[in-house]
Amino acid sequence: MILFISDLHLSPRSPGATRLFLDFLAGRARLASELFILGDLFETWIGDDDIDDPYHAEILAALRAASDAGLRISLMHGNRDFLLGQKFAAASGVRLINDPYTLSTAEWQFVLSHGDALCLDDVAYMKFRAQVRSPQWQADLLAKPLAERREIAAHMRQVSESSQREKEHPYTDLKTAATDDFLRQQGYATFIHGHTHQPAKHDHIVDGIHVERWVLADWREVDGKTQGECLVWDGEALKRQAILPENQA
Repeated sequence: MILFISDLHLSPRSPGATRLFLDFLAGRARLASELFILGDLFETWIGDDDIDDPYHAEILAALRAASDAGLRISLMHGNRDFLLGQKFAAASGVRLINDPYTLSTAEWQFVLSHGDALCLDDVAYMKFRAQVRSPQWQADLLAKPLAERREIAAHMRQVSESSQREKEHPYTDLKTAATDDFLRQQGYATFIHGHTHQPAKHDHIVDGIHVERWVLADWREVDGKTQGECLVWDGEALKRQAILPENQA
Protein backbone atom coordinates (compact mmCIF):
# COMPACT_ATOMS: atom_id res chain seq x y z
CA MET A 1 0.00 0.00 0.00
CA ILE A 2 1.31 3.43 -0.98
CA LEU A 3 0.04 6.71 0.51
CA PHE A 4 0.17 10.21 -0.99
CA ILE A 5 -0.33 13.47 0.91
CA SER A 6 0.54 17.14 0.37
CA ASP A 7 -0.05 20.69 1.55
CA LEU A 8 -0.03 20.14 5.30
CA HIS A 9 1.49 23.61 5.84
CA LEU A 10 2.64 22.63 9.32
CA SER A 11 3.59 25.39 11.71
CA PRO A 12 3.08 26.31 15.37
CA ARG A 13 0.05 28.26 14.12
CA SER A 14 -1.66 24.97 13.13
CA PRO A 15 -1.60 22.79 16.26
CA GLY A 16 -4.56 20.71 15.09
CA ALA A 17 -2.97 19.74 11.78
CA THR A 18 0.33 19.13 13.56
CA ARG A 19 -1.27 16.72 16.04
CA LEU A 20 -3.14 15.00 13.24
CA PHE A 21 0.06 14.45 11.28
CA LEU A 22 1.96 13.15 14.31
CA ASP A 23 -0.84 10.68 15.05
CA PHE A 24 -0.96 9.70 11.37
CA LEU A 25 2.77 8.92 11.33
CA ALA A 26 2.50 6.90 14.53
CA GLY A 27 -0.59 5.00 13.39
CA ARG A 28 -2.24 4.62 9.99
CA ALA A 29 0.82 5.50 7.92
CA ARG A 30 2.74 2.53 9.33
CA LEU A 31 0.29 0.12 7.71
CA ALA A 32 1.70 1.23 4.33
CA SER A 33 4.98 0.39 2.67
CA GLU A 34 5.58 3.91 1.33
CA LEU A 35 4.48 7.48 2.00
CA PHE A 36 4.94 10.26 -0.55
CA ILE A 37 4.68 13.87 0.69
CA LEU A 38 4.26 16.02 -2.43
CA GLY A 39 5.31 19.42 -1.15
CA ASP A 40 4.43 22.02 1.46
CA LEU A 41 4.89 19.77 4.47
CA PHE A 42 5.81 22.99 6.29
CA GLU A 43 4.25 26.41 6.00
CA THR A 44 7.77 27.84 5.84
CA TRP A 45 11.27 26.39 5.99
CA ILE A 46 14.13 28.85 6.31
CA GLY A 47 17.03 26.41 6.22
CA ASP A 48 18.28 23.14 7.66
CA ASP A 49 20.18 25.01 10.37
CA ASP A 50 16.73 25.53 11.97
CA ILE A 51 16.11 21.82 12.69
CA ASP A 52 16.89 22.29 16.39
CA ASP A 53 13.87 24.53 16.80
CA PRO A 54 11.63 22.61 19.28
CA TYR A 55 8.67 22.55 16.92
CA HIS A 56 10.74 21.28 14.00
CA ALA A 57 12.54 18.78 16.23
CA GLU A 58 9.21 17.17 17.16
CA ILE A 59 8.22 16.74 13.50
CA LEU A 60 11.64 15.36 12.58
CA ALA A 61 11.54 12.88 15.47
CA ALA A 62 8.14 11.60 14.34
CA LEU A 63 9.36 11.19 10.75
CA ARG A 64 12.48 9.39 11.98
CA ALA A 65 10.44 7.05 14.21
CA ALA A 66 8.14 6.12 11.31
CA SER A 67 11.12 5.62 8.99
CA ASP A 68 12.94 3.48 11.54
CA ALA A 69 9.77 1.39 11.91
CA GLY A 70 9.99 0.47 8.22
CA LEU A 71 7.94 3.15 6.44
CA ARG A 72 9.74 4.46 3.35
CA ILE A 73 9.08 8.22 3.24
CA SER A 74 9.74 10.35 0.16
CA LEU A 75 9.45 14.12 0.22
CA MET A 76 9.17 16.64 -2.59
CA HIS A 77 9.74 20.37 -2.27
CA GLY A 78 6.71 22.64 -2.39
CA ASN A 79 6.42 26.37 -2.86
CA ARG A 80 6.66 26.94 0.91
CA ASP A 81 9.47 24.57 1.91
CA PHE A 82 11.80 24.73 -1.08
CA LEU A 83 14.84 25.12 1.22
CA LEU A 84 14.55 21.64 2.74
CA GLY A 85 17.93 20.01 2.27
CA GLN A 86 20.04 16.94 2.88
CA LYS A 87 20.66 17.75 6.55
CA PHE A 88 16.89 17.64 7.11
CA ALA A 89 16.64 14.41 5.11
CA ALA A 90 19.40 12.73 7.09
CA ALA A 91 17.93 13.78 10.44
CA SER A 92 14.38 12.71 9.59
CA GLY A 93 15.12 9.57 7.60
CA VAL A 94 13.21 10.78 4.53
CA ARG A 95 14.31 10.70 0.90
CA LEU A 96 14.18 13.94 -1.07
CA ILE A 97 12.83 13.39 -4.59
CA ASN A 98 12.78 15.52 -7.72
CA ASP A 99 9.74 17.26 -9.16
CA PRO A 100 8.42 15.64 -11.30
CA TYR A 101 9.05 12.11 -10.08
CA THR A 102 8.14 8.90 -11.89
CA LEU A 103 6.77 6.13 -9.67
CA SER A 104 6.54 2.73 -11.31
CA THR A 105 4.84 -0.14 -9.51
CA ALA A 106 4.26 -3.69 -10.67
CA GLU A 107 0.73 -2.70 -11.64
CA TRP A 108 0.85 0.93 -12.81
CA GLN A 109 2.89 4.03 -13.53
CA PHE A 110 2.42 7.41 -11.89
CA VAL A 111 4.01 10.82 -12.25
CA LEU A 112 4.16 12.89 -9.06
CA SER A 113 4.56 16.64 -8.72
CA HIS A 114 3.75 19.46 -6.36
CA GLY A 115 1.86 20.97 -9.27
CA ASP A 116 2.75 24.64 -9.04
CA ALA A 117 5.03 24.59 -12.10
CA LEU A 118 1.95 24.18 -14.31
CA CYS A 119 -0.03 27.11 -12.84
CA LEU A 120 1.09 29.27 -15.73
CA ASP A 121 -1.86 31.68 -15.66
CA ASP A 122 -0.66 33.07 -12.31
CA VAL A 123 2.02 35.26 -13.84
CA ALA A 124 3.05 36.93 -10.58
CA TYR A 125 3.48 33.59 -8.86
CA MET A 126 5.51 32.11 -11.72
CA LYS A 127 7.87 35.09 -11.52
CA PHE A 128 8.18 34.57 -7.75
CA ARG A 129 8.76 30.83 -8.25
CA ALA A 130 11.58 31.43 -10.71
CA GLN A 131 13.22 33.81 -8.24
CA VAL A 132 13.09 31.58 -5.15
CA ARG A 133 14.15 28.45 -7.06
CA SER A 134 17.30 30.22 -8.24
CA PRO A 135 20.40 28.64 -6.62
CA GLN A 136 22.00 32.07 -6.22
CA TRP A 137 18.89 33.54 -4.53
CA GLN A 138 18.75 30.58 -2.16
CA ALA A 139 22.45 30.82 -1.36
CA ASP A 140 22.11 34.54 -0.62
CA LEU A 141 19.13 33.89 1.66
CA LEU A 142 20.82 31.04 3.54
CA ALA A 143 23.83 33.28 4.15
CA LYS A 144 21.68 35.59 6.27
CA PRO A 145 21.30 35.06 10.05
CA LEU A 146 18.37 32.88 11.20
CA ALA A 147 16.62 35.81 12.84
CA GLU A 148 16.68 37.81 9.62
CA ARG A 149 15.43 34.83 7.63
CA ARG A 150 12.51 34.44 10.04
CA GLU A 151 11.55 38.06 9.43
CA ILE A 152 11.79 37.57 5.67
CA ALA A 153 9.67 34.40 5.84
CA ALA A 154 7.04 36.15 7.97
CA HIS A 155 6.87 39.03 5.49
CA MET A 156 6.55 36.65 2.53
CA ARG A 157 3.74 34.81 4.31
CA GLN A 158 1.88 38.07 4.98
CA VAL A 159 2.21 39.12 1.35
CA SER A 160 0.95 35.71 0.20
CA GLU A 161 -2.04 35.76 2.55
CA SER A 162 -2.93 39.30 1.51
CA SER A 163 -2.72 38.35 -2.15
CA GLN A 164 -4.97 35.32 -1.63
CA ARG A 165 -7.61 37.42 0.14
CA GLU A 166 -7.77 39.74 -2.84
CA LYS A 167 -8.44 36.93 -5.32
CA GLU A 168 -11.83 35.39 -6.02
CA HIS A 169 -10.05 32.03 -6.38
CA PRO A 170 -6.94 32.08 -4.14
CA TYR A 171 -5.24 29.13 -5.84
CA THR A 172 -4.85 29.18 -9.60
CA ASP A 173 -5.52 25.86 -11.32
CA LEU A 174 -3.13 24.13 -13.70
CA LYS A 175 -3.17 25.34 -17.29
CA THR A 176 -4.97 22.70 -19.34
CA ALA A 177 -2.87 22.80 -22.51
CA ALA A 178 0.39 22.75 -20.56
CA THR A 179 -0.90 19.88 -18.42
CA ASP A 180 -1.80 17.86 -21.50
CA ASP A 181 1.69 18.49 -22.88
CA PHE A 182 3.15 17.39 -19.55
CA LEU A 183 1.09 14.18 -19.56
CA ARG A 184 2.25 13.46 -23.11
CA GLN A 185 5.89 13.98 -22.10
CA GLN A 186 5.40 11.69 -19.10
CA GLY A 187 4.09 8.82 -21.22
CA TYR A 188 0.43 9.26 -20.22
CA ALA A 189 1.13 8.19 -16.63
CA THR A 190 -1.50 8.82 -13.96
CA PHE A 191 -0.73 12.27 -12.55
CA ILE A 192 -0.88 12.99 -8.78
CA HIS A 193 -0.22 16.48 -7.41
CA GLY A 194 -1.19 19.02 -4.78
CA HIS A 195 -0.73 22.80 -4.47
CA THR A 196 -4.14 24.01 -5.68
CA HIS A 197 -6.13 23.01 -2.57
CA GLN A 198 -8.87 21.85 -4.96
CA PRO A 199 -9.10 18.07 -4.43
CA ALA A 200 -10.62 16.34 -7.44
CA LYS A 201 -10.12 13.70 -10.09
CA HIS A 202 -9.80 15.10 -13.61
CA ASP A 203 -10.05 13.05 -16.79
CA HIS A 204 -7.76 14.18 -19.61
CA ILE A 205 -7.94 12.83 -23.15
CA VAL A 206 -4.46 13.23 -24.62
CA ASP A 207 -3.85 11.92 -28.13
CA GLY A 208 -6.95 9.80 -27.70
CA ILE A 209 -5.65 8.28 -24.45
CA HIS A 210 -7.55 8.64 -21.18
CA VAL A 211 -5.27 9.93 -18.41
CA GLU A 212 -6.36 10.53 -14.82
CA ARG A 213 -5.15 13.52 -12.81
CA TRP A 214 -5.68 13.31 -9.05
CA VAL A 215 -5.41 16.49 -6.98
CA LEU A 216 -4.57 16.00 -3.32
CA ALA A 217 -6.41 17.85 -0.56
CA ASP A 218 -4.74 20.27 1.81
CA TRP A 219 -4.83 19.63 5.57
CA ARG A 220 -6.81 22.35 7.25
CA GLU A 221 -8.26 23.71 10.47
CA VAL A 222 -11.64 25.40 10.04
CA ASP A 223 -13.95 26.51 12.85
CA GLY A 224 -12.04 24.48 15.39
CA LYS A 225 -12.14 21.30 13.33
CA THR A 226 -9.16 19.64 11.70
CA GLN A 227 -9.19 17.43 8.64
CA GLY A 228 -6.59 15.80 6.46
CA GLU A 229 -6.65 13.37 3.59
CA CYS A 230 -4.46 10.78 1.96
CA LEU A 231 -4.71 9.13 -1.42
CA VAL A 232 -4.18 5.38 -1.24
CA TRP A 233 -2.88 3.03 -3.92
CA ASP A 234 -3.71 -0.55 -2.93
CA GLY A 235 -2.31 -2.21 -6.03
CA GLU A 236 -5.61 -2.04 -7.88
CA ALA A 237 -7.05 1.45 -7.57
CA LEU A 238 -6.58 4.91 -6.09
CA LYS A 239 -8.91 5.80 -3.22
CA ARG A 240 -9.28 8.85 -1.01
CA GLN A 241 -9.28 8.41 2.75
CA ALA A 242 -10.18 11.16 5.20
CA ILE A 243 -7.89 11.61 8.18
CA LEU A 244 -9.65 12.95 11.25
CA PRO A 245 -8.77 13.38 14.93
CA GLU A 246 -10.22 10.66 17.15
CA ASN A 247 -12.70 13.11 18.68
CA GLN A 248 -14.06 13.94 15.21
CA ALA A 249 -14.03 10.47 13.69
